[in-house]
Amino acid sequence: MTSKEASSGKSFSTKNIGWKHSAATRYVLFLCLAILFYVSLAPDLLPEKYNIQVGTHSEKEITAPMQIPNNKATLKAQEEAAERVQPIYTIVPIRNDSLIASLLDRIDKLNQDDQVSREDKVAIYRQEIPQRAQDFVQNYVNNTRSSGTYSEALLNEMLRVTNQQVYKIPEETFIKIPRLTSSDITEMKPVAREIVSRLTNDQIVDAQTARAKVAELVSTSSLSQRTAREVVQELSKIAITANKFYDEEATKEAKVQARENTPTVYIKQGGVLVAKGELITEELYNLLDDNGLLKNDVNYWPQFGLLLLSLLLALGLMMFIRQLNGGKFGYNNSQLLMLVLIFIITIVSMHVAGILQSSERPYLGYLAPVAIGSMLVTLLLDMSLAFFCAMIFSILSSVILNVHQGQMFDFKFGLFSLIVSYVAIFTIHKASQRSTLLKGGIMVCLFGSLTVFLINLIDNDDWQQMSTLYALGFAFAGGLLTAILVIGLMPFFEVTFGILSALKLVELSNPNHPLLRKLLTETPGTYHHSVMVGNLSEAAAEAIGANGLLCRVGSYYHDIGKTKRPSYFIENQNNMENPHDSIDPKLSKSIIIAHARDGVEMLKDYKLPKPIRDIAEQHHGTTFLHFFYHKALRLAEEQGKEPDFTEEDFRYPGPKAQSKESAVIGIADSVEAAVRSLRNPTVTQVESVIEKIIKSRLDDHQFNECDLTMKELDIIAKTLKESVMGIFHSRIEYPEEIKKTKMDEENRRSG
Repeated sequence: MTSKEASSGKSFSTKNIGWKHSAATRYVLFLCLAILFYVSLAPDLLPEKYNIQVGTHSEKEITAPMQIPNNKATLKAQEEAAERVQPIYTIVPIRNDSLIASLLDRIDKLNQDDQVSREDKVAIYRQEIPQRAQDFVQNYVNNTRSSGTYSEALLNEMLRVTNQQVYKIPEETFIKIPRLTSSDITEMKPVAREIVSRLTNDQIVDAQTARAKVAELVSTSSLSQRTAREVVQELSKIAITANKFYDEEATKEAKVQARENTPTVYIKQGGVLVAKGELITEELYNLLDDNGLLKNDVNYWPQFGLLLLSLLLALGLMMFIRQLNGGKFGYNNSQLLMLVLIFIITIVSMHVAGILQSSERPYLGYLAPVAIGSMLVTLLLDMSLAFFCAMIFSILSSVILNVHQGQMFDFKFGLFSLIVSYVAIFTIHKASQRSTLLKGGIMVCLFGSLTVFLINLIDNDDWQQMSTLYALGFAFAGGLLTAILVIGLMPFFEVTFGILSALKLVELSNPNHPLLRKLLTETPGTYHHSVMVGNLSEAAAEAIGANGLLCRVGSYYHDIGKTKRPSYFIENQNNMENPHDSIDPKLSKSIIIAHARDGVEMLKDYKLPKPIRDIAEQHHGTTFLHFFYHKALRLAEEQGKEPDFTEEDFRYPGPKAQSKESAVIGIADSVEAAVRSLRNPTVTQVESVIEKIIKSRLDDHQFNECDLTMKELDIIAKTLKESVMGIFHSRIEYPEEIKKTKMDEENRRSG
């Protein structure tokens, strides 16, 4: 893993293959890069004219040089989109519970009328109950029609469906209804209303489906009388109607919207406009004429050659990246996507300058900020990669900025691009301040102008005083434009792709940052500890090829969460009692492990980049708090209780270190604290402490999710030992000093 990759801020295991590490995605990105090369060079390298006439058959296949609207395909796509629209149903809520209530009220009133015989009552119910149910829906439609809430078509559909799905009450039910008393009906009414209301609250397309559930609800109701249960069941069924209906107008409107929302279909660049042997109609002829494709025959060999060139450039870049990282692909797909975007920006800027150019004013091409890509790659990815990209940019510029007919490449622009790109790389590759970018732009201005002047001196045939002055001026302006664009684009790339450039890291290391000021003023002990960890981790990280600057800056912020409860951490307990002595060890554990989570939240609040937050979250991994665990065990034993906790309860929540940087800081953090706790440390003690800490974390599987090797751990141990010796030099007793001290003590005793 390269140092730049470490700054990209992975927060998951390197074994977890997401899109950022997908080989398929990687090849797609390089294919996109090859396509970009092809598209950017095609206008200058490929013939685009055809010699055809209306009424003849095309002898060749004609492809689109650019994106062209396809009206025929657009109409077809619109109709297909309309056909895919599903029928729309609209819910029309009806208070069916009021219908059954009115039916029961009518039954109660008629049953109490002693002047009407039972046979007459049966006849009345046989006719009136179905009619009332039908009239209920009809009245609802009539009342709703005037409000305009629903369309006429929808209301008609509602009537059609409800009439079609009308329920027929069995004859025996009408015979049983007159037997009901007022008390029966009083008991039946709330049950019936509840059943109908409950079922009609759902969306009902087919009333029969809902009616099938009535029997079950009646059987579980509070009704005990058999006649009452049977009558409620049948009246509920006739009261239940459909409430979801096909909305023809809404469906038609949706189809119209689908047609309108269908995007225009284009014939993509390279798409077939005229097939081989196709009859050239007036329509096709005008299409070709409108797009400037008429004149000469097509020759596909240039296209094939350009395709090979594009693939070769992309393949060369891919192989160089692999070689740069020892046969491994050292960049994730997010970084490759960023690289593709850098190429796009650089190529677009060349084409913009190319548009301004003409054969009479070729010097306008020097205005192109050709070094912008090399500078961005240097700052965001790698210096060596920037050198290779600079060669690709020089090839592209020699084609894109070429205004001479009859030649493929313009050596002048290619050389100019190569020189200013290399100058920019050498100037800013160790940039630690934004002002360095302006310095790089000025160097591009000077060397670009010098290159243009030398080219014009050598090319005597092209020497013209005014054009040379213009070329010098535009080359100088191009350098300034390069610096401005790089300064403006750097924050975009840093935020969008989570890149922590050296410039950003140096800015974050400023002691005037609000969080660092807070750390210094509120927790001076933690601040000093963080600075020491930064010194140790930076040296160790650089020794194994990781990002040392990220380790230093990450160390400054890794314990920022301790500012929430500073007195609970030993480095801040000068001249005061340790509060952990008087509180429950489980509470102590919660306070201690909370500082990682609190730190992440504080870093989020101040919008610090994710790699810094990851270090604060991961530097303890899932390590075990031995002291508080055993203290809790002793406390439980003294109280005669069985422990209600496990070792897992006394571990940090993690995650484990996901990058080399997080792992190195975690080791350095423990080493600094351990050495600081020794009163008179010796070299042997320091070595033993470092080895013990690394072995403990290794045995605890804390490095399983980062790609540290055993060899790198040995290098880290050796580097930390040397750094500790340098930092704590005055405190560490060396073997010679120990020996001399013992001899002096023996002489004192013998004397």
